[in-house]
Amino acid sequence: MTRTLVVAATDSHVELRLRPWQAGDAEALMLAHRDPVLRRWLTDPLDSAAEARAWIGRQAEGWAAGTRLGFVVLEGERLTGQVVVRRGAESTVAQPEVGYWVAASARGRGVATRALEAVTTWALDPAGPLAEDSLALVHSVENDASCRVAERCRYPLSTVLPPAPPAYPAEGHLHMRRRELRVQSPRPQRRDLPSSSNSSAVGGMGAGARTDAR
Repeated sequence: MTRTLVVAATDSHVELRLRPWQAGDAEALMLAHRDPVLRRWLTDPLDSAAEARAWIGRQAEGWAAGTRLGFVVLEGERLTGQVVVRRGAESTVAQPEVGYWVAASARGRGVATRALEAVTTWALDPAGPLAEDSLALVHSVENDASCRVAERCRYPLSTVLPPAPPAYPAEGHLHMRRRELRVQSPRPQRRDLPSSSNSSAVGGMGAGARTDAR
């Protein structure tokens, strides 16, 4: 299974590299979780290096089971965030689900959008290791920044979820993105017309169709 994704640099953005969490990420992860803005939205904030190491260990178990595929997002060697695909019992909804967060130092620079798009493309690729048909994205209705990221990554709002305290005390937005299905143009059918010295054969081709399922 592909476990490293690269988002190419542009004129205005540096290259991003996404890979599974490693034990050496524990201290940087703990420091990222000290951000009060991030902690507001986390269901399991980490307070110590020991907690961070234990959490990283659970991510390795998730990769082995194929139920929680978490990527740390790096600029060079600097931790800037996470994107995760949750499947089966790990998902908070009935569909495979994506989640993400961005460290305070990287906020407002397009990291979440670029990293989420990379993981979404990987997860929905019909020739990829997951080949999912659709992905859900859930966030609190109070998290406007997360809603904007979802919309930029083509996750339209599907419905509003009721609160589910204590983990989710507020209503939630459920966004859904579906794999785009392309229907190939039908091949032209050849018809043999009766031979006639007074007629000429004219071939016809049917128009193809493209369907985008959203």
